[in-house]
Amino acid sequence: MKPALGNYWGVGDADLGCKDRERRALIKIKEDLIDDYDHLSSWSIKEGKEDCCKWRGVHCNNQTGHVTQLNLSISDVEPLRGKLSPFLSELQYLTFLDVSYNDFNHTQIPKSIASLSNLRHLDFFRANFGRNIPFQLGNLSSLQYLDLAWNNFNEPENLEWLRPLSSLSFLRMNSVSLSKVNNWLHVVNQLPYLTVLVLRACSLPNIFPIPHVNSSTSLNVLDLSDNNLTSSSSVLKWLFNSNTSVEELGLSHNQFQGLIPDAFGKIHSLELLVLHDNEFEGGIPKSFSGMCNLKTLSLSSNNLSEQLLGIVHNLTGCANHSIKALYLENNHIMGSFPDLTTFSSLRVLWLSHNRLSGTIPESLGKQSNLEILYIGGNLFKGVISEAHFSKLTKLKVFQIYNSTLVVNFSSNWAPPFQLEQLYLVSCQVVSGLPKWLQTQKSYYWLDLSNSMISDSLSNSYWIFPNQKFYMNLSDNQISGHIPNLSLESSFGSVIDLSSNELEGEIPSFVFRGVHLDLSKNMLSKLAFSLCVANNNSLRFLDLSNNRLSGELSDCWMHFEGLKILKLANNHLQGKIPSSVGSLTKIETLDLSHNNFSGELPSSLKNCSKLIFIDLRNNSLSGSIPTWLGRSHPNLVVLVLRSNHFYGRIPPHLCLLTHLQLLDLALNRITGSIPKCLNNLTSMTDTKSPNVAINHSYEILSSSYVDRTIWMWKGREYEYRKNLVLVKSIDLSSNKLIGVIPKEIVMLNGLISLNLSRNLLTGKITSDIGLLHSLEVLDLSDNKLVGEIPSTLSLIHGLNSLNLRNNNLSGRIPIGPQLSTFNASAYEGNPNLCGFPLPKNCLGEETPQNPTMNGSNGDASMQDEKDGFITRGFYVSTAIGFVVGFWGVFGTLLLNRSWRLSYFKFLNNIRDWLYVIGGVTMAKLQRQLQS
Repeated sequence: MKPALGNYWGVGDADLGCKDRERRALIKIKEDLIDDYDHLSSWSIKEGKEDCCKWRGVHCNNQTGHVTQLNLSISDVEPLRGKLSPFLSELQYLTFLDVSYNDFNHTQIPKSIASLSNLRHLDFFRANFGRNIPFQLGNLSSLQYLDLAWNNFNEPENLEWLRPLSSLSFLRMNSVSLSKVNNWLHVVNQLPYLTVLVLRACSLPNIFPIPHVNSSTSLNVLDLSDNNLTSSSSVLKWLFNSNTSVEELGLSHNQFQGLIPDAFGKIHSLELLVLHDNEFEGGIPKSFSGMCNLKTLSLSSNNLSEQLLGIVHNLTGCANHSIKALYLENNHIMGSFPDLTTFSSLRVLWLSHNRLSGTIPESLGKQSNLEILYIGGNLFKGVISEAHFSKLTKLKVFQIYNSTLVVNFSSNWAPPFQLEQLYLVSCQVVSGLPKWLQTQKSYYWLDLSNSMISDSLSNSYWIFPNQKFYMNLSDNQISGHIPNLSLESSFGSVIDLSSNELEGEIPSFVFRGVHLDLSKNMLSKLAFSLCVANNNSLRFLDLSNNRLSGELSDCWMHFEGLKILKLANNHLQGKIPSSVGSLTKIETLDLSHNNFSGELPSSLKNCSKLIFIDLRNNSLSGSIPTWLGRSHPNLVVLVLRSNHFYGRIPPHLCLLTHLQLLDLALNRITGSIPKCLNNLTSMTDTKSPNVAINHSYEILSSSYVDRTIWMWKGREYEYRKNLVLVKSIDLSSNKLIGVIPKEIVMLNGLISLNLSRNLLTGKITSDIGLLHSLEVLDLSDNKLVGEIPSTLSLIHGLNSLNLRNNNLSGRIPIGPQLSTFNASAYEGNPNLCGFPLPKNCLGEETPQNPTMNGSNGDASMQDEKDGFITRGFYVSTAIGFVVGFWGVFGTLLLNRSWRLSYFKFLNNIRDWLYVIGGVTMAKLQRQLQS
């Protein structure tokens, strides 16, 4: 909603030149700014540049030479920084000031601006100001336009400073908290010329007093979105009683519930009604049919559940002739796709993510004005063909995804439209790669992923657009070679051809984009195409799960902007090139399952932003570098498993306070386990991690989540979204010596600990029970001695235990968890005894399951065979029961104190049985899960 600025970038054409005083003020303003991109290079007092009216962003009056307009809103991606100078007050003839999209680092708006009495336009949009809004702004009585949106101001106590701004017609204050300002409506009601009021995300109070007089009847635009307003809010009452002239109304991202009020339909002036992201139910009121000026209706992301035919019916009157854009996606709308030909002006239709079913009628092809059509995520069936597009001459965007829908176009079809975006996702595209795309000259977005496409890419060069593009052909059966094209359009593009059957060499042009995913194919040659690309804009590169072989080219200095690099599961060999250290912005490095050899290049210490390192299953050697701990403070995952690393574990790894997953298994590491492991503070926290393994990813405003294969209970599992929850240490299959450091029990967030197949000695610390989160513990195949600590039974979540092949001795502790493990967990310890081992402890005749009590069913059967249970046994039992019952019951009936004690005893027995039952059920559930 930023208005057109006109020729505010225009060069002053005053013959007089600018005033000396104002030139000096502008130089002072520049001195307080940090201009990283030399936007203000023309602001200079050097010979030939003295006329400030010719400086960028400065406009002068062509008769007086005074500076009247100053526009420092230069770029939303290359902002100015610093602070706004109080020398602005020297520009007394200024009528226009725009400093939006800059970074003033939470500094305060200079109060001296209040002296600019001629100022009519003041724009601070997204300028990162902070502290208090200066109330002195109320002195700017000529102000017509004021934008304070999306800054970091303190919460104001009042808005009284707004009242004197009687000429104000535009006011935007998004993100300024007004929760304490209950009279905000009274204040804006005193602004007689106000036509635009935007208060998004202002924490407006739900209930507030409504002025007795008509409020702001001149408002043309009102936006109160994202304020958590409810159906009981005073907003709706005020709106329906006092704002009959509103043309654009925004109430999205609130908490309105129930049916959509009929009263909206009485605001006949409405042209745009935005109610998406609320909790409205039912359908559209019949009153909406009379909204003859309505052009855009947005009801997306509500709980609407009416039949689509009923919605169409309730808009049929005059609204169906005026509506140009109808947004209904993300609801529960049901029924079939009706005939919409009566909506003659319809240009935009969003129906995706509903419960529509049946076939798509061919009458859709008669919507001659339709430009954007989103109908994916429904339950459509049948076939969609060129007949559905016969007269859609203006169609620019088409989206559908549905696994039961067949898409079949004739090979010689010539569409009547020129598409910009095409989504045919999770469909059954039986005609292969759409050959009619050869006729499309304007498209830049192509998503045909997971659509059962069986075709060859070798000669399909026309599939690649002639401009910067997004292409997703993943999860199909596309074979052949990627054509070797010299496309300039690939610069800045997104290409995803993963999970196909592509083979051969990777051409250089695909490396010129910002995102490239060719994983899970059969590509075999990288050659020198990587080095030819020379692209610092590439952010994401995934070539994993291919057949790439040979050595990795040493030209990574050409990709300094790379954040994600995945080359896992290939046949790459040789040393990791030292130029990988040039990737100073990299966060994920996955070179696992290759045949890389040699030591880790020391240049990797330059990659200080690394979060995820996986180098498992290679032939890397040398000692683990100390700089891994010093140079990578954000590291969350470190996997060096199955290599040839030797030497000691450097204590510097203890500096990795965010580390959650440490895997050094299957190497040749010697020495003792560092005692400083308790410094891995992320593993001491049972709460969610501070650093998620989820990287913000500026491409298409999406993100990338790391994944890895992790040994869990002896089997490999892939972890992705739940990887952030895995806190684990695996040092197994090395040559570690010495005792298990007692400091390890401080890692009470640890879920899995594997120290097996080493040469560890000494006792298991008696504080092992402090590892309350532990689910997997493997200490097998070491030389541990002493008894198994009874505190092990305190780890209630423990469901996998392996202590076999040590020198442990004594009785196996009894506990709810420990009794669930079978004998294999304890085998190979000759001096252990007790259940579940067959060896009894001293003083026991036979080892018994501690969960069993008294004689079992087999013993009873044997007694019966021996003749113990006879008819006399039953008679004596009955007599004994009667005597015993009345002996106890009669006594309790006559003696009150005994009776109370007895029932208290029964309550205690009940509580004890409840606890035992809960523990037993938990044990059974863990057994079933395992």
